[in-house]
Amino acid sequence: MAQTIAPVVSAAPRPDPAVAELLRTVVDTARAIFGAQASSIMLLDATADELIFEAVSGQGQEFLVGRRFPAGRGIAGWVAASGEPMVVDDLHDSTSFDRDIAESTGYVPNALMAAPLIRGERVLGVLEVLDPSPQARSGLPELDLLGLFARQAAVALHVLITHEPRPAPDAPDTPDTPDDPSRTELRRLLSEARRLLGE
Repeated sequence: MAQTIAPVVSAAPRPDPAVAELLRTVVDTARAIFGAQASSIMLLDATADELIFEAVSGQGQEFLVGRRFPAGRGIAGWVAASGEPMVVDDLHDSTSFDRDIAESTGYVPNALMAAPLIRGERVLGVLEVLDPSPQARSGLPELDLLGLFARQAAVALHVLITHEPRPAPDAPDTPDTPDDPSRTELRRLLSEARRLLGE
């Protein structure tokens, strides 16, 4: 079933540190679990029709965050448009793979796994794992695990998009705000991701 593509704010003035930490943890954990060379989360900016690198682990982590590319291109673009995951064991034979975009990032993978970040009926972005070990992309359980990480990232993005950043802790006369369900879920997923990493 096709998903509705929702506009995503590409940069909040003061992003929630818990959200940024969760996204970093998701890509770090996905990269470690799948034995991959790199992992990334890309947000969909439907207004500009672009995907934006929001978190990167491994190859390209020093310079890819914030970089944009057209949402209609490549496997990430297909996953964002269709709302369906994809595993490609040999990118040399894939007609969906956009080699020009990969070369522009400085890293051209041979294989990848990608899952949409879905919250409700909306696609918020894409989680990719590049060059996972052959054993880590061998079946449906691995795709389900990738889906778990994508759900974690979608919760974090939902909080980022729909909630105002919290005031700084040192702001004067700032009352404590009770946690809402989304923020509680965010903390639970962060704990789960840390547990998977063995921290």
